[in-house]
Order: sequence, then C-alpha cells, then structure tokens
Amino acid sequence: MSEDKAIILFGQDITKIPCFRNSFLYGISGGLGCGLMYFMFTSKPLMASHCAVASFGVITISYWAHCRYNYSKARFEMLRLQKLLQQHAMYEGTEAEKELDKKLINSNPVDI
Repeated sequence: MSEDKAIILFGQDITKIPCFRNSFLYGISGGLGCGLMYFMFTSKPLMASHCAVASFGVITISYWAHCRYNYSKARFEMLRLQKLLQQHAMYEGTEAEKELDKKLINSNPVDI
C-alpha cells in the first residue's frame, strides 16, 4: 500500500493509530488458530466459529490494551526526558548547571 493513501474509518485515519495494525493482525491470526484447533479436536463447525470469533475479540482487545499502555508509558517518559533536556540546555554554561550536576552525581550513583 502506498504511503499517500489513507484508510478513513469513522472520520479517522486508521493508519495513524498506534498499535492498531498489530492488534488486528495478532487477533485475526490467533482467532483463526483457535478456531481451527477447536474444529480439529471436536469436529463441531458452529462451536469452532464461535470460539474463533470470541478468541479474536479477546486477543485483539488484550493486545490493544497492553500495547497502548506501553505506548503511553514510553510517551510519558519521552516527554519527561524532553523537558529535562530543554532545562539542561537552558542552564548550559551557567553556575546552576554545575550545581545540578553535582547534586545529580551525589544523589544517584551509577555502577558501570
């Protein structure tokens, strides 16, 4: 698919939503696998399709929640680090930078 093509669903471009693609790929493959395994062991096609749809929903929602949690956590850390870097750039070359560096070294020793 070309990068300039957007897929619009309910007024939102779904190619821009983080975790959307992976959630549905894992959900579809997991649902298909569970449905096939259920059918292979029981030979009940109706129950196998119910199992496939149910496992698709559970896997998709579970992976979506897990992925979005990690995405939000990483984004929060990135914004926090960006703010700290801006503060460091503001204090660069001043006496306040030296005091902050001394405080940082004394309060948080790093074992290498």
